[in-house]
Amino acid sequence: MADIILYDYWRSSASYRVRIALRLMGLEHKTSSINLLAAEHKTLEYLEKQPQGIVPALDVDGQTITQSLAIIEYLSQTRPEESLLPADALGMARVRAISYAIAMEIHPICNMSVVSHIEEISGGGVEVKAAWMQRFIRKGLVDVETYLSDGNSGKFCHGDMPGMADCCLIPQLFNAARWGANHDDLANICRIEQACNELPAFQKAHPDNNKPE
Repeated sequence: MADIILYDYWRSSASYRVRIALRLMGLEHKTSSINLLAAEHKTLEYLEKQPQGIVPALDVDGQTITQSLAIIEYLSQTRPEESLLPADALGMARVRAISYAIAMEIHPICNMSVVSHIEEISGGGVEVKAAWMQRFIRKGLVDVETYLSDGNSGKFCHGDMPGMADCCLIPQLFNAARWGANHDDLANICRIEQACNELPAFQKAHPDNNKPE
């Protein structure tokens, strides 16, 4: 079987999600670092693999899969014994809702390309960027806390095993800490964050442990 190769940038939230998923599923893989600051994601070679010019991309099973949640769902469907999705339709819908609330509601408006544009058109500096991040990350996390308060969370976002929603939550909390978006009052999120941070899969996937040499 061909090697699994993750095209990764160490501080990318989307890449971070997939790093967690691969480790939770126990999938051995190689990493190809794509330096966004050096515009390596815009090279013709990488654009042939990922036409959007974003990370991550994953070479697996002789194919290239793009978009972090599509990657995680593909791995879960093709390796059901290690799936990060619930088996029941209602549980799967709940996990997707939490995951999408983070990956599709918080992440896009806090993407660095978006925030840099806001900084440019507003004429603001770092203060404008930080204020934007704090406002929209905080708002999004409050919404996620509501999902997590419906009685269906356990030790983790859904039940007592980590899954796709946890793969999305922890990278967003890394960004929250980076930009000073406080979530200390969000009890479920803090409890789940602590449980995740105790697991080697999350520790090994952390950006600080994936900086290119």
